[in-house]
Amino acid sequence: MGLTATFSLPTDRSALAARWQALEARSDASFFLRWTWVGAWLDSYGVRPELLAVTDESGQDVALALVGHAMRPRLLGRVATLSLNQSGDPAVDRPYVEYNGLLAARGQEAAAVAAAIDAIARRRDWRVLRLSGISPDSPLLGLPARRKLRVDSSPVYQVDLDAVRAADGDYLALLSSNTRSQIRRAMKDHGGPLPDVTVGTLDDIAPWLDEMAALNMGRHADNAWDDQGFRQFVATIAARGLPSGAVELLRFADAGGPVGLLVNFVQDGQAMNYQSAFAQPRTAKDKPGLLCHAAAVGHYATRGLSLYSLLAGKDRYKQSLSTREEALEWWHVERFSPRLEAEALARRILKRPASA
Repeated sequence: MGLTATFSLPTDRSALAARWQALEARSDASFFLRWTWVGAWLDSYGVRPELLAVTDESGQDVALALVGHAMRPRLLGRVATLSLNQSGDPAVDRPYVEYNGLLAARGQEAAAVAAAIDAIARRRDWRVLRLSGISPDSPLLGLPARRKLRVDSSPVYQVDLDAVRAADGDYLALLSSNTRSQIRRAMKDHGGPLPDVTVGTLDDIAPWLDEMAALNMGRHADNAWDDQGFRQFVATIAARGLPSGAVELLRFADAGGPVGLLVNFVQDGQAMNYQSAFAQPRTAKDKPGLLCHAAAVGHYATRGLSLYSLLAGKDRYKQSLSTREEALEWWHVERFSPRLEAEALARRILKRPASA
């Protein structure tokens, strides 16, 4: 079957939503490629990336993706850059995409990627293609290029909920002795078992997200919650995802008061922690974050889900809580240009990594 890949600039958001969701129903794509995420991102930031569409001979969509075009800074100046399912503007791309790729019809993924690669390769208006949060074996890396630079790699730490159930719900038994000790000490400081879990409703979105922003205030040098656009995105995706169960807000509390809050995504038997906020530790060795995640593991194990993912991140606490892991990668696919050749030479001389 012959496939055709084209680029266009969508002007009708409702038509794009219908088209995207129709293909989504025939796809095994990740949460980050589904309309709950994509539509919330587009509407929250008002961006207008191009639409890459792969269609069959009847005109039916086989794959869709958004492509941003921007002049992005590099070591020796700005370079024309395409970004898959991102805009190319760091402020707009603050809701970091993971498990990135094409939204493709089930069983036609390989042919769709081949057509998309050919269409991207035929464009002459870019020098760098950014592929963020892709799997290490992504076929998109088959794009012909002068060089391909892996600029970052991150573990995705996960908890096997089938293993938790096999241990009769004793999640702590699956962890290292040090992590077990930390969680049990924190439980003792909180006066009992793990904190209670409350699942949020639509009415809880505004007050709970305000609480998350307040709890995160001043805790990070680069705090996403200080950005109004990001807060609007989280509110939008929660409002659209809560009714279907694709998004969950969890609040944790015990007799001593609030312990923390989580924003999670749920798809295909997997829960994914996207955002978190925790109360100040009550004692020197209190670990409210560990308590909340341990309580979330119990919450999802009881519901019969198969996996609790902490998503991409190199934080030590994620590793401590995990029972398995996989990885995601960030790549720059570069074409020939004198500026990029000079940059590559400079990096070799200065021994600077591609991520610098």
